Amino acid sequence: MTSVDWIKDVPVAHRGYHDMNGQIWENTLSAFSRAVEAGFAIECDVQLAGDSVPVIFHDGDLQRLCGISGDLRERTSAELGMLAVGGTKDRIPTLKQMLNLVAGRVPLVIEIKGRTSEEDDGFADTVLEVLEGYQGKIALMSFDYHILRELKAAGSPYPLGLTAEGNKPEEFFDHDEAMQLGLDFISYYWGHLPNSFVTAQRTAGVPIVTWTVRDENAREQTHRHADQMTFEGFDPRTSPSA
Repeated sequence: MTSVDWIKDVPVAHRGYHDMNGQIWENTLSAFSRAVEAGFAIECDVQLAGDSVPVIFHDGDLQRLCGISGDLRERTSAELGMLAVGGTKDRIPTLKQMLNLVAGRVPLVIEIKGRTSEEDDGFADTVLEVLEGYQGKIALMSFDYHILRELKAAGSPYPLGLTAEGNKPEEFFDHDEAMQLGLDFISYYWGHLPNSFVTAQRTAGVPIVTWTVRDENAREQTHRHADQMTFEGFDPRTSPSA
C-alpha cells in the first residue's frame, strides 16, 4: 500500500471550492484557484474526451453544465475547451491545465469516471502519462473496479482509493472485492455511515473520507466515523449554518 495519511490533514473541496454554481462553477479553473487560495485539498472528476485527452468534467452529458445536449466523449478536448461552463468565462479544462494551475500548492484527489471496460481501454494509462512528473500530492480514486484494476496493473505510483456508497451486505461484498486490489483509502457517502465495511477498513488503518458534506449533521457523522470530509456549499473553517 502507498501512504495517503496526508488526505486526513485538510478538508477536500468537492469539485473545487465553487459557490454552488453561482458565480464560480464546479470543476473549473476558477473553483480550483479559490481552493488553492483557501488552502483546501481539491477533489475533481476526470473523463476522457473524444481525442483521448483527460478533461475535468463530472457529467457524461453536457446539458447541465454547458447548456447543450450531447455526450462529452463525442467531442475533442479542443472543442470542449471552447464551451463555457455555466455561461461564465470558464471553459472545460484539461487535466493538464488543472495541474499547471495548482502546481503542487494543495493536494489533489482525482476521481476517474469510467464507463465500461471496452470504452475505457487505455484511460488509466493516459491519466498516468499526464500526471508523470507532477510535483505535488495526488491520490486517484474511482467507483469503477475496472479502472482501479487497470491503475494497479499499470503500477500507479499514486495512492488509489475506492469511491463507494451502500449499506447492504451485497454491496459490502463488492467493496471488499475492490479492496483486495490493495487500495489505500476509501471515499464513502456519509449518509451510509456507520456500517460494518467502513468500520472494519478504518480499524485496519485505511483512511476514510466522506462525500459530500453540506451541513452540520453530515460533518458530525464524518467526525464520528471517518477521518476527513469532502465538502461543498460552506467554508469548513466555520459552521455550515453560519
